[in-house]
Amino acid sequence: MSVLKQCVRNKKFLLSAIILIPLLFVALFGNLLISHDPLEIHATQTLAPPSQEYPMGTDEYGRCIACRLVVGIQPTMIVAFGGTIIAMAAGSLLGLLAGYTKDAIGNAIMRVVDVILCFPSILLAMLVVGLWGKGVVNLVVVVGILYTPHFCRIAYSSTRKLRKMEYVESQQLLGASTMRILLKTLLPNIVSSLIIQFSLTVSSGILLESGLSFLGLGVVPPAPSWGQMIGDARAYIALNGQYMFWPSLFLCLTILSTNLMGDALRDVLDPKLKKSF
Repeated sequence: MSVLKQCVRNKKFLLSAIILIPLLFVALFGNLLISHDPLEIHATQTLAPPSQEYPMGTDEYGRCIACRLVVGIQPTMIVAFGGTIIAMAAGSLLGLLAGYTKDAIGNAIMRVVDVILCFPSILLAMLVVGLWGKGVVNLVVVVGILYTPHFCRIAYSSTRKLRKMEYVESQQLLGASTMRILLKTLLPNIVSSLIIQFSLTVSSGILLESGLSFLGLGVVPPAPSWGQMIGDARAYIALNGQYMFWPSLFLCLTILSTNLMGDALRDVLDPKLKKSF
């Protein structure tokens, strides 16, 4: 049975796809769907309840909450997917190199990885953002750096298991270069584990970006972000509870669906891991 057919038959995959596909569509084409400028201030419409013009009400500046939700998903997805792609590329290459070689370079790579993994991600992110400043580009780099060790550990452990296999040794005897063995022989055999980690890291990236924006260290105002909207809504929860409810709901659904996607991919791509949980 093909991987696609197995995914379609997986209930968790279908449920997550039903949530994620519309969210990704909104992230790509959200600017074409909004009816109000998400940055336009309406002093006479502050904290207005839901209406036909403003389906989810307005915030403390009279801006449409629905429009800001639609636009606010874009920086979250850019940071999560952009940072995860960087982490996957860098971590996979470093892990393959450290797992295949037996010299001091491999040991040094893994010791640096171990040091980074000792610290909570949110604390390291706050430190880096405090030094580099806020903004989407900086957040992408921060997520890429923080989650590179996770991919590196997976690639390292998988490579250590595979490097003594006969097909790897045959490549060595044929005189294949180290880079060819890493990219052409070892990488295709560990890609399923990396894909599973990719989906889980996207979820962590969304949560990290939202947490930093909630603390005022993420997306620079007045550009909207879900975490930033939740943080701003704290002071007005008694006046307009929907102001906090909607971004919190969509953030929870997004994180839940990405986690379900990771579980479904684990079940399909690596059934052995499924039995261990």
